[in-house]
Amino acid sequence: MTEAILLVGGKGTRLRPLTVNTPKPMVPAAGVPFLTHQLARARAAGVEHIVLATSYLAEVFEPHFGDGSDLGLSLEYVTEEEPLGTGGAIRNVASRLHSGPDEPVLIFNGDILTGLDIGALVDTHSSSGADVSLHLTRVDDPRAFGLVPTDPTGRVTAFLEKPQTPEEIVTDQINAGAYVFRRSVIDTIPTGRPVSVERETFPELLASGAHLQGMVDSTYWLDLGTPQAFVRGSADLVLGRAPSPAVPGRCGDRLVLPSARVAPDAKLTGGTVVGADAVIGEGARVTGSTLLAGAIVEPGAVITDSLVGAGARIGARTVLSGAVIGDGAQVGADNELCDGIRIWCDATLPAGTVRFSSDQ
Repeated sequence: MTEAILLVGGKGTRLRPLTVNTPKPMVPAAGVPFLTHQLARARAAGVEHIVLATSYLAEVFEPHFGDGSDLGLSLEYVTEEEPLGTGGAIRNVASRLHSGPDEPVLIFNGDILTGLDIGALVDTHSSSGADVSLHLTRVDDPRAFGLVPTDPTGRVTAFLEKPQTPEEIVTDQINAGAYVFRRSVIDTIPTGRPVSVERETFPELLASGAHLQGMVDSTYWLDLGTPQAFVRGSADLVLGRAPSPAVPGRCGDRLVLPSARVAPDAKLTGGTVVGADAVIGEGARVTGSTLLAGAIVEPGAVITDSLVGAGARIGARTVLSGAVIGDGAQVGADNELCDGIRIWCDATLPAGTVRFSSDQ
């Protein structure tokens, strides 16, 4: 049996206000909590037992997913009392694993949307005899990521964190946030203190002579760490660009959950999601956006590449472009909110503001 650890303890600070009331993995993407997509893809790859390493707002996970049987999984939950970092979180849940010392354990970051061939990563790990295998992907600008150069056989030769100068950028391969560990390697991670698997565990294993193998898989990959990326990822799931068996409906230009109400002349395109009990008024145009449960969009509003939180209201003729509206916020009529502006949860913005943008 292949089992997995899902790292879902982060605070999602860069995603606020989306994560004020909801942990990042539970923010809806394409109509269901993002974590649902990860769990469903793991199950489709043959994973049966998953341990969730939780911390921030840990109490919301188990009431939603229970024992995992609805997804054909066996789920367990371990909560950190203090944040332990990625490596510390992995070590903290080790006692819940069932694998023998030489068996593979999958580990996934809880904020990555990917089309990774999970089975191929496990096969690479087994055939190479590696201690740890890493999913690597190629990006055009690797400066915000950790570089992972490999030799011609795929064996990792170094870990280079967030290079800035041209001389430091020796590869376009980055750590894509999915790993296979030999079970016994997990037990070598120190206990009782924060540990970064990227900055401490992997470099120390490499220095000790351990075999770390990289597998480049350049299918769909997106780090959902920012609101703009999260909105894009949700739209890509609806459009079918990102694969998931958990999308609740057919892929297409829009996904409208059954209890939502959309005016006949409203136009929804670009992978827009309309959540449960949301209302879209007459003449509204919504493109590439996510409207969470109970959101209200009044007539004539124009919403592009934005996220509207649960229970929020967008006034008539208001224009949103690249905006994030927190849960319960009230945006009055005839506003224009652009350029990554964020409106906090339960805030009220009066009608008639000509323009609020992040560069003013």
